[in-house]
Amino acid sequence: MNKQPKPLPARNVPPPDQKTSYPAPFDRLVAGRCKRKLGDHFGLSNFGINLTSLEPGAISALAHHHSRQDEFVYVLEGAPTLIVCDKEYLLSPGDCCGFAAGKNITAQLVNHSSRTASFLEIGDRSAGDEVVYPHDDLKAVQLANGCWRFTHRNGAPYD
Repeated sequence: MNKQPKPLPARNVPPPDQKTSYPAPFDRLVAGRCKRKLGDHFGLSNFGINLTSLEPGAISALAHHHSRQDEFVYVLEGAPTLIVCDKEYLLSPGDCCGFAAGKNITAQLVNHSSRTASFLEIGDRSAGDEVVYPHDDLKAVQLANGCWRFTHRNGAPYD
C-alpha cells in the first residue's frame, strides 16, 4: 500500500544531515546555504525541487553547467544575484531563469545583500549527467545510483 502524501509548509522539510556533497576545500564555500530537498521528501523520481536559502554572502553552488539535466530557479524572497557566464542580474521575488542542459552556460546565485534570500531550484533527474565547474579544479559525474562522484578535472579523486 502506498503512503498518501500530506501537505506541509516547505520550511518544515528538514535539511539533509550532510550539507553538501562537494569535497574539501569546496564544501566550505556553501556554508551559508540551506537546501531543503522537497522532491526527495515526497519521493519524486522524475525531477527534483529544492527550497534553498542563502545567508548574506553565501553562494548557491560553484559556477557550473550540466550536460544532461535542465535547471530552473524561481526567487521567493530577498535579492540574490544571478551570475550567468560573465553577466550579473539582480533578482527579486517572482523572478525566474532556466538553464537547458548541454549548452555550456555557466550559472550560480550569490547573495550580496544583507538579508536572507530564498528560491526554488527545480531540475530533472536525467541519468548520466556530468557537471563542469569551469572556474574550479572540479568535475562531477552522476553514478548509476544517482549519487555524485567528484574528481579533479583530470579525473584524479579528491582525498
